Amino acid sequence: MKTKKHDTQWMVSVALMAAIVILLANTPLGMIQLPIIKATTVHIPVIIGAILLGPSAGAILGFVFGVCSLVSNTMAPTLLSFAFSPFMSTTGIPGAIKAIWISVGCRMLIGIAAGWLWILFNKLKVNQIIALPIVGFAGSMVNTITVMGSIYLLFAQQYAQAKDVAISAVWGLVMGTVTASGIPEAIAAAVLVLAIGKVLIQVLKRMNFSFIDAQTAK
Repeated sequence: MKTKKHDTQWMVSVALMAAIVILLANTPLGMIQLPIIKATTVHIPVIIGAILLGPSAGAILGFVFGVCSLVSNTMAPTLLSFAFSPFMSTTGIPGAIKAIWISVGCRMLIGIAAGWLWILFNKLKVNQIIALPIVGFAGSMVNTITVMGSIYLLFAQQYAQAKDVAISAVWGLVMGTVTASGIPEAIAAAVLVLAIGKVLIQVLKRMNFSFIDAQTAK
């Protein structure tokens, strides 16, 4: 009975977090349109879900985030949508597969990395006040680094064409995005994950959600 209750609570919680991801992904707060790319805050519930529910839940939530990104870049394309939507591929099937990796695979890594990092901090008995913002920052940077790094490795030529620059300038542009967009996003994630995660951990513990004690640091 306890296992069944655990599974039901876990599945319901994942579904609720997925609903939040979908809601954010379809509002201006979740996908902020910039001239050449969409900045995102949707990774924050992915990170929080991974902390509360584990790496497998983080992977599921990252998958949902990725699908939302794919749909967004298909329905409202930008200059870089070829890197996020297989339907916008300019290089056929190989480009479509690469786009699925960037839009979905990289986003799944957010939840996996955040979930396992939190487990590590839990085993090391790191205080939540320290662990939560670190996991938030790291999870956000996983998003930025894997996405922009994959664009550089897989779509450097197309990126250069989209930006109308020489291919030799792509590395500098990618690093500029990581610095100008990725780091502020990560700092915001650190603050929000600390504020929201701390409250949710306590609330779910008081509601006797059985998986919380096993997943979260005391």
